[in-house]
Amino acid sequence: MEEAMAQSQISYVAGQIVKGTVIEIRQKEVMIDIGYKSEGSVPINEFSDHDEEELKLGDVVDVQILRLEDREGMVELSHEQAIFKQNWDNIKTICEEGGCIRGRVKAAVKGGLIVNIGVEAFLPSSQIDIITPRDLDVFVGNTYDFKVMKLNLERQNIVLSRRELIEEERSAKRAKLLDDMMPGDIRKGTVKNLTDFGAFIDLNGLDGLLHITDMSWGRINHPSEMVTVGEELDVVVLDINKEKERVSLGLKQKTQNPWELIESKYPVNTKIKGRVVNLVSYGAFVELEPGVEGLVHVTELSWTKKHTKPSEVLEKDQEIEAVVLGVNKDEQKISLGIRQLDENPWDASEEKYAVGTRVKGKVRNLTSYGAFVELEEGLDGMIHVSDLSWTRKINHPSELIKKGDEIEAQVLEVDRENQRISIGIKQLTEDPWEAINSLYQVGQLV
Repeated sequence: MEEAMAQSQISYVAGQIVKGTVIEIRQKEVMIDIGYKSEGSVPINEFSDHDEEELKLGDVVDVQILRLEDREGMVELSHEQAIFKQNWDNIKTICEEGGCIRGRVKAAVKGGLIVNIGVEAFLPSSQIDIITPRDLDVFVGNTYDFKVMKLNLERQNIVLSRRELIEEERSAKRAKLLDDMMPGDIRKGTVKNLTDFGAFIDLNGLDGLLHITDMSWGRINHPSEMVTVGEELDVVVLDINKEKERVSLGLKQKTQNPWELIESKYPVNTKIKGRVVNLVSYGAFVELEPGVEGLVHVTELSWTKKHTKPSEVLEKDQEIEAVVLGVNKDEQKISLGIRQLDENPWDASEEKYAVGTRVKGKVRNLTSYGAFVELEEGLDGMIHVSDLSWTRKINHPSELIKKGDEIEAQVLEVDRENQRISIGIKQLTEDPWEAINSLYQVGQLV
């Protein structure tokens, strides 16, 4: 045997990579014949991650000599380190050229995944996908392509990225989509994210913005009223900026603009129904149909009552009737009125309250210059302080009348345009100064 060994041209040293034949497969180790005077052993778990086919007797495998003789006089071998050494130059070349390498995810650890690419490498959680996944265990056992981000030869440390490959693929898709896309195209997309100003739509690799104003012809307060994250929908391409890779999308453009035929649909003086959608200081917005709203100005709420707030008369979501007063198609405005549903009481005020007519009413309010008397619902008459008495000098109306008193008066003047009726109490009796000369003469003893 010694002579045979001496005659052999093969020299065996620690660290050398040689080929060996599987001669026995045990529970924890595999016995390998490398042509040396004794067999070598390799832990069986070193084969499971590197060999796609099941290991069997007679297979020729690469192994590295760790020690020529252990305590039992056997050769200590490593299949894994042989593969590692063989793969290391390959990995280094791939890294320098910026290429891809394929590997199988071995285990999930804190902060990422351990990947076997011939050697063990680390894949950080942030580099697994575009969106960092929560559950890392779903990747274990799967095979993917990776890009080598960092390579430390001294520490034999490798950091991988799968995200970069996905982003490169998406970037190529984006460029192709931008070239193929034209304004007016209808594209299928998935709602990716919602913001206060709109929704971002994933167009199979390219994100587009669906602005809140392009979701509906009608009024919406938040995009969530129209779409939900994960929902698939067809959108219209409105504008494309190839330099900034921005695409503007629309949803409402798939249906006809309701303002196109608005003038024929809502002629002036037409009585319509609608829902109050918003109350502001100057009026109320009423939805006539999706995308079409009209404004009831505060001055068009009542013929007689001067309201400071529309909320005193109307409530949000209230169904109401109104009359169309005007339509402006270009500015997309419709003027509505509620008081036009009733007759204007001031139209008949001159006939109903002719000058000289006696009227009755309740004192509704007192001011320093006179008193307001309610003649009927919404119509007040005003008694000036000078029209309370022929003879008495009145500094304040409260000297003669009080709020809530039922009084009689005479109509003095009706101003329909300015909606004013002047009335007086003293006019119910004759002016004593008219006949003063017949009652009292100069020199008479009184």
